[in-house]
Amino acid sequence: MIAREHITGLVLAGGRGSRMGEVDKGLQVFRGKPMVAHVIERFAPQVGGLLINANRNQETYASYGYDVVVDDIPGFAGPLAGLHIGMHRATTPYIVTAPCDSPFLPLDLVARLTSSLEAEGADLAVAKSEGFAQPVFSLTRTNLEPHLRAFLASGQRKIDKWYASLKVVEVEFADAQAFANINTLEELQALEPRTGAAS
Repeated sequence: MIAREHITGLVLAGGRGSRMGEVDKGLQVFRGKPMVAHVIERFAPQVGGLLINANRNQETYASYGYDVVVDDIPGFAGPLAGLHIGMHRATTPYIVTAPCDSPFLPLDLVARLTSSLEAEGADLAVAKSEGFAQPVFSLTRTNLEPHLRAFLASGQRKIDKWYASLKVVEVEFADAQAFANINTLEELQALEPRTGAAS
């Protein structure tokens, strides 16, 4: 059984936020606090340690008490660039990712991904809901860092294409709302007043 202490959590906050007017999505206030604060609150207890991948406002992210890692590929190269620097910096054999704009992420995300990865002897476990994979919610082995580095060095950036080169297990979650990510100001405003199990 993979112990929690052997897993580093990586909050992906390094995007451009283009669909939200290029604002830093993780720092947008949702239900009284920045979205990244909701993510950290739900994610940190599931892992042995946490890193935050951010390409701007690093001091603000660092104020949450975790190390901030910056892409070593310029130009907002996408979630794989964030995963790569996280794998490079992590000191654990496993790393699990969650985006900064998903304030309802499952409280059993890491336990279920870990269980399936171990049971299948997979390289990577990825969450799935309502028939769709959720590629930025994934657990992988940090010793795949050279493999990912070579993939990125070849100029490729598509997360699905890198996953296709690995042994992947998909883990079904029933609550699609848990993976709701807030990409636009309209989505943020629409979800703001809701209460219930996902809050």
